[in-house]
Amino acid sequence: MDSRCSSSADSRLAGRGMGSINTTPLYARVESCEVGGKKCISDVRRTFCLFVTFDFLFITLLWIIELNVNGGIQKQLEKEVLHYDYRASFFDIFLLAIFRFASLILAYAVCKLRHWWAIAITTAVSCLFLIVKVILSKLLSQGAFGYLLPIISFVLAWIETWLLDFKVLPQEAEDEHRYQSIVDAAVRAPLMCPGPLSDGQFYSPPESVADSDEELDDKHDPEKGLIQQVI
Repeated sequence: MDSRCSSSADSRLAGRGMGSINTTPLYARVESCEVGGKKCISDVRRTFCLFVTFDFLFITLLWIIELNVNGGIQKQLEKEVLHYDYRASFFDIFLLAIFRFASLILAYAVCKLRHWWAIAITTAVSCLFLIVKVILSKLLSQGAFGYLLPIISFVLAWIETWLLDFKVLPQEAEDEHRYQSIVDAAVRAPLMCPGPLSDGQFYSPPESVADSDEELDDKHDPEKGLIQQVI
């Protein structure tokens, strides 16, 4: 009888252990997601910010090369900055790259926006400015850099828009949805597991009727009981 009770208790404990083992991966996944959520910035957003930085540095490098090719950096800085001319200077394209870099880093790295309005403003301003400048200026008569700087600036602005709209925002929304589903599953998991065992769940089965009848017969018929003992 004791062995039956112990085996029943062991089976109940094993069932409860199986429930706790099954819920362990859920809690591990929740903890891993929480660790990922504690990052100051997501991986895909960090890639976007790196590309924005590359945009600024690449335009700056091209402008410096243009200054050096056309007569020396100091002389061209005086001509393009101090004596700025909208029709012949590349300085405004450099300022446009600074505008994109500062606006996008502030919006998506510092403020961590999850909307496309900031990139829409920077791309629209860049496109309108570059189109008007190419139409009204004399950049096309200044050699290769007259073509190179406006085209590269235009292309980089649209690549940034594509990265944010098709990579950063959808990936972060998918990660947030996955994290929420894992948290909901982890919250529901303890409700599906068996509760703690109580003393009332362990009981001894009643004695069989046949054994009790035999004991009564032995009491009323001592000779029969003696014979059974001798046998």
